[in-house]
Amino acid sequence: MSGIEKRYGATVALAGVSLEARAGEVLALVGENGAGKSTLMKVLAGAVAPDAGEMRLDGAQYWPQGPDAARRAGVAMIHQELALAPHLSVAENVLLGCEPRRGPFVDRAELRRRAAAALAQVGRGDLELDLPVGRLGPADAQLVEIARAVALEARVLVLDEPTSSLGREDVARLFVLVRKLRERGAAIVYISHALEEVIELADRAVVLRDGASVATLERAELSPERLVAAMVGREVSELYPRSAATPGEVVARVSGLRGLGKLREASLELRRGEVLGIAGLVGAGRTELLRALFGLDRVVAGELRVLALDGARGPSERWMQGVGLASEDRKREGLALGLSIADNLCLPRLDRHARGGWIRGASTEDAARDWIARLGIRCAGPSQPVGRLSGGNQQKVALARLLHCDADILLLDEPTRGVDVAAKAEIYRLIDELARGSRPRAVLMVSSYLPELFGTCDRIAVMARGVLGVARDVDAIDERGVMLEAAGGMR
Repeated sequence: MSGIEKRYGATVALAGVSLEARAGEVLALVGENGAGKSTLMKVLAGAVAPDAGEMRLDGAQYWPQGPDAARRAGVAMIHQELALAPHLSVAENVLLGCEPRRGPFVDRAELRRRAAAALAQVGRGDLELDLPVGRLGPADAQLVEIARAVALEARVLVLDEPTSSLGREDVARLFVLVRKLRERGAAIVYISHALEEVIELADRAVVLRDGASVATLERAELSPERLVAAMVGREVSELYPRSAATPGEVVARVSGLRGLGKLREASLELRRGEVLGIAGLVGAGRTELLRALFGLDRVVAGELRVLALDGARGPSERWMQGVGLASEDRKREGLALGLSIADNLCLPRLDRHARGGWIRGASTEDAARDWIARLGIRCAGPSQPVGRLSGGNQQKVALARLLHCDADILLLDEPTRGVDVAAKAEIYRLIDELARGSRPRAVLMVSSYLPELFGTCDRIAVMARGVLGVARDVDAIDERGVMLEAAGGMR
């Protein structure tokens, strides 16, 4: 790719980017949210038409007129936000767009055979082929889309944040698959904010900043410090700025809580002025615990008291009590993508921006401008639809909503998923400030990234098979012990 340019109105997404991916290598593409990584790869995959530049594939001019043309040429992209048909089966999704035919009809037997072979290659040969994809969890859905690229025998494979919804075992399987594809001669472009993944997998790394390529690092040069410095244009020190904790009153008390699904038993006390982390494997019931606390999921047994109030009330009442939830799935339930930044920020407490029963747009936009500046949200303005922001900036909007609505208890489910290193540092500092500031708040945080939990939390409790363990001080445990407990080794 040479001199690729792309503008969206006055916004320059790509400012003449050049990139070379070689057969048989893993090329990492890193940068802050909004740096242009996904846009550049969408150009490569035929989903976005560039304004200028040139592309060549195996030395020949390459100019796909759409994603289907790119796939036929051997270029496949696995987007961070999956492109699956939820009503179709697993097998139908794996071969979607390239179904084997017998005359005018789909060859169902061959479709199932090829889908099963592709799923086996990604380590999920046990998935039921006829199961609708909409019934799969995020991790399995991610692997179905990767299996689609494997079935296409793509020569160039782009993986955009492929591990964001995967547990450790699935991540390990994915790494094995990526290495196999590299050995077969595929060129793999790997986009990730997890720098440890980049260092483990990549043969080279290209760093984008503000729509331009600013550095290319060979494998021997890869280190977190060099990558971060190139990404943000400066050194980022003290990634986890945890201040001394002085826990105050108990603001939430849970005893023997049980839900209808994965949540089997949970007891905890959350205090003002502390950050309490919940560790565990994907599917352990951590999200279900937060949903029950917020009143989204039904509680069938146990006691739940928030701010001395009994009962598992609904989300609207929780907002009024000062409880806010940032969902792990910002696309489907965390944000209203078609609405503006201002609307998303103010939705839970529109009464603050109303006069005589009418919403004052100027009031919501003024509030949004303040939070855009305070959290460094990259956008065209408060009226821009949230769906047009990068993933990291969408996450900042979700967090800003909690703060704007003056949440006293923050329930954060994977708060830095899909967020770049610099933005993570900002979010960690914000969490620390909220818990230890002049008006201390209580933070309950779920994360699959153990360094994040150990760097930001005062206590950590481990959830395994729907049962929440005892919360312990971070100084009294280590990552190995947490993983053993998460896997059931201490139960």
